[in-house]
Order: sequence, then C-alpha cells, then structure tokens
Amino acid sequence: QLRLVESGGGLVQPGGSLTLSCVASAVISDHYAIGWFRQAPGKEREGVSCISSSGGSTKYVDAVKGRFTISRNSAANTVYLQMNSLEPEDTGVYYCAASDSSEIMWASVTADYRHLEIWGQGTLVTVSE
Repeated sequence: QLRLVESGGGLVQPGGSLTLSCVASAVISDHYAIGWFRQAPGKEREGVSCISSSGGSTKYVDAVKGRFTISRNSAANTVYLQMNSLEPEDTGVYYCAASDSSEIMWASVTADYRHLEIWGQGTLVTVSE
C-alpha cells in the first residue's frame, strides 16, 4: 500500500508564501497522479490542484490559479505545492492524494474527492495577521 506524508504547513501572513511537500513511500513517477485538497474549519474538503503521473500536465481550480504551482521531483518521490499571495481564505488542512488515473484525479479535484483511497494525514496552513 502506497503511503503519503505531507509537511510544510504553518502560520503565514496574508500575501506571504509557503511550500508544501507530499512524500510517497514508493515510486510514483509514471504510476500515480497526485492531487492536493484542503479543508477549512467547519467546511467540506475541496480540490486545489493535481499533476499527472509524468509531471507533464497540471490543473488548478479557479480559486488558486495564478497563485499556486504544483510540481514533482521524481527521484525524491515527492510532489510540491508552492503557494504565493496567500489569503485568509486559503486557511485549512491540506491533504495530498494519489490515483493511478489522471482523469479520475482531475474529476476528484473538481467534483468529488470521496472516490480516492490513498491519502496523507494532512498539514495545517493558517493565513492570518
């Protein structure tokens, strides 16, 4: 079973930047698409971004497009989420997830995350003065 571990969360002021990491326990390059999701206090989990198994394609929801960048380091079995121009609305627990289908991952990011089975434990991001 593939395991994912997120890190990099913390407290940052509005307009600041933060980079999250998702480290996999096995090779994910050319095998798994990786997505980022977040859950604000009292809210439902929502999709943020995803990257294809090769790293050749990326997708973003409108709320973060132009501010966040997803990337992967195949040798390190790691996917990153670089977050710039952070806003209080970006506050929440950020999770990464894996799927062997890039199409299913994008559908999960934009519509329904509940079909995904492989998740990390989450890392908390707080954007506040």
